[in-house]
Amino acid sequence: MNIAQSLRHLVKLAAALTIVLVLVCAVMAGLARFGVPVPAHAMSRAAWHGVLMLPVFFGALVSLERAVALQRGIYLLAPASAIAAGIALIAGAAPVAAQSLLIVAASVALVASVQVLRKQMALHLAVLALAVLCWWFGNLTWIVTGDVFACVPGWLAFLVLTIAAERLELTRMLRLPRSAQYTFFVPVTLMIAGLPWALWQPAEGTRLFAAGLLLLAVWLARHDIARRTVRQRALTRFIAVCLLCGYGWLALSGALGLGGALLPGHPWHDAALHALTLGFVFSMVFGHAPVIVPALTRLPVKYHPLFYVPLGMLHTGLAMRVTGGLAEVFWLQRDGGIVSAVALAVFMLTLITAVLAARRSRTQRPGGRRISNPSHSS
Repeated sequence: MNIAQSLRHLVKLAAALTIVLVLVCAVMAGLARFGVPVPAHAMSRAAWHGVLMLPVFFGALVSLERAVALQRGIYLLAPASAIAAGIALIAGAAPVAAQSLLIVAASVALVASVQVLRKQMALHLAVLALAVLCWWFGNLTWIVTGDVFACVPGWLAFLVLTIAAERLELTRMLRLPRSAQYTFFVPVTLMIAGLPWALWQPAEGTRLFAAGLLLLAVWLARHDIARRTVRQRALTRFIAVCLLCGYGWLALSGALGLGGALLPGHPWHDAALHALTLGFVFSMVFGHAPVIVPALTRLPVKYHPLFYVPLGMLHTGLAMRVTGGLAEVFWLQRDGGIVSAVALAVFMLTLITAVLAARRSRTQRPGGRRISNPSHSS
């Protein structure tokens, strides 16, 4: 490996570590909103919890993964700008700095997506580009309106469509009937149509968006390859369990959203929002981290059944939080949030342990040969 390659890998590793630090700050800011004792600086940034989590952390994570896959250094500007936006908010800079940096990040990611489409026209790649466009739309909405709540549907669409596109790619192994491909467009169309509508008529537009979430959950549960791979073993089965659990939470979020729970100020807003972000999105993160981490950092990961421990904690904490939110029992909602935060910390420790175990196994192999990583096939 030459010096240039070593430098690129060092930059990617540093970016990944910084993204994790942004996540830690976002989680502490979220706990501060429940009145949980956290460092004073995190307490003062409680208002930025959603921004740090949705467009910053996930925007940086997704764009970093895409930039590494494309192997073009210029595209690293997208995650770098998203990370810089998070640092600006944490440091107390004016919101316009973070808003501008997020626009830059999404614009670079959008250019990258268009370049990929020019080389290969495929449905899942078009959906990925559409997801990035939703990220850009949400960021633009923030800088134009200054209203964070108005941006949330766009940011959520970015995450949901990114995951849906990756799952759609894998359904090609099943040779789905053409009718299944056509029905995929129904929830996507509803979600996209709901974004601009929600800016003028929040109640109607948000409900249309929620209908798209619910129908997408049904489509994924019906057609995803995870229904088959859950019968397999080890990491493949773990990923499938994460996916199937996530689809249940996505359906719940959509169902609550149809009742208006995705609207700010609704008593069930916290339950609907975190069923989607924690239950669906973070389930995907847990499931795919053992595959994504080696791709981003070249650090091997050795799967162990202990991965189910933080996953179980995540869903237990979320169930407490959602139940507390629906029943308006604050202590249950707060304790559920704490359990979910602990689950994220336990997952990080489990992942670090898996990396160390993989490195030990590799050094013990004859000749020190690299252990191959499992393919993204579940």
